[in-house]
Amino acid sequence: MFSHPARPRATIGHAMTTTPSLPSPRSGAETALHLPVIAWFEANARDLPWRRPEAGPWGVMVSEFMLQQTPVSRVLPVYEEWLARWPRPADLAAEPPGEAVRAWGRLGYPRRALRLHAAATAITERHGGAVPDDHAELLALPGVGEYTAAAVASFAYGQRHAVLDTNVRRVLARAVSGVQYPPNATTAAERRLAKELLPGEEAVAARWAAASMELGALVCTARTPVCGRCPIAARCAWRAAGSPEHDGPPRRGQTYAGTDRQVRGKLLAVLREAVAPVPQEALDAVWDEPVQRARALDGLVADGLVEPLEDGTYRLPLT
Repeated sequence: MFSHPARPRATIGHAMTTTPSLPSPRSGAETALHLPVIAWFEANARDLPWRRPEAGPWGVMVSEFMLQQTPVSRVLPVYEEWLARWPRPADLAAEPPGEAVRAWGRLGYPRRALRLHAAATAITERHGGAVPDDHAELLALPGVGEYTAAAVASFAYGQRHAVLDTNVRRVLARAVSGVQYPPNATTAAERRLAKELLPGEEAVAARWAAASMELGALVCTARTPVCGRCPIAARCAWRAAGSPEHDGPPRRGQTYAGTDRQVRGKLLAVLREAVAPVPQEALDAVWDEPVQRARALDGLVADGLVEPLEDGTYRLPLT
């Protein structure tokens, strides 16, 4: 499909490969989790393009940016188009950041597109166009936080890191901590638990990261967990406690209709579809409430997603 200048040292995280040999784990409790979950993953993992060996580290990184707060079904077509157009970080870095915003389409949270463009630029300038395999160097890239650095190091390079996304956090909360949902924000206690549960061998740890994430996405879901299909249901602390209802702080819900986020999306849609700078009147037509519309437009400008020109028109950013 496409190539990358640096091939991964291991393709055990997201890539569909043979099961790594499992060494003797450090405790029986770990065995009870790792072995059945990894075995389940080998039989049930979805065949996704960023899991294939040809995706390379850049493909893994692109997927991790796109999948943040966005379901796989929405990401797939944009991911394929993105990698066809920009198969290497240098290809993306050579284009204006506004083109990244345009290609992002309706994935939502478009600042991710600017961050991915900035990361591609830094990879091109600092690392010769190859996604670094060092965790600290990944973390130093623009737009790459703790989760993304760990995910790329694990899934692209087969390294041993605690990869804590929402799905993994939910699996650990139920299976180990005995609660229905994890806290709203990742805690130090969750990080400690995730590190304690990591298999000792790098390849197995990377497979465990991918497997536990997939288990949360397909079986141990937020609203309707399918416990009958779970490979560790008999060892789940939450089920053993009678599946108690969540009694912590209310879980944050996501609203969209009528919010500034919706207005921002409508304004960006006009600019993405335009081939020339857009006049104010064209933007005014997308939302009736002028105060909210102005606030949303100001926010887009402040975030670097929209560039105002001296003649009163607007465009996607060129620099």
